[in-house]
Amino acid sequence: MNVFPDFNGLTGIGRLRDVVGALLTITLIASVATLVVSGIVWAFGVSTGNYRLASRGRTGVLVALGVAVLAGGGVALLNWLIGIGNKL
Repeated sequence: MNVFPDFNGLTGIGRLRDVVGALLTITLIASVATLVVSGIVWAFGVSTGNYRLASRGRTGVLVALGVAVLAGGGVALLNWLIGIGNKL
């Protein structure tokens, strides 16, 4: 049994793919920018002895890494799930 969505009959699916690709790009760029800023805040907090600032920076780094992994891995996860669906 071969199960795969039929995108040929849908109008505007090309535009939807462009929009999703643009949103993914914006998400990854914002995540990298947040990672850089949070890393700087973390380093500044540690160097000045402000542990609250260092903790906030560390949290920002971890959140930015998590968002980047989820956004980047979302396409791979979806393709894997479609592949599993084809084998059922």
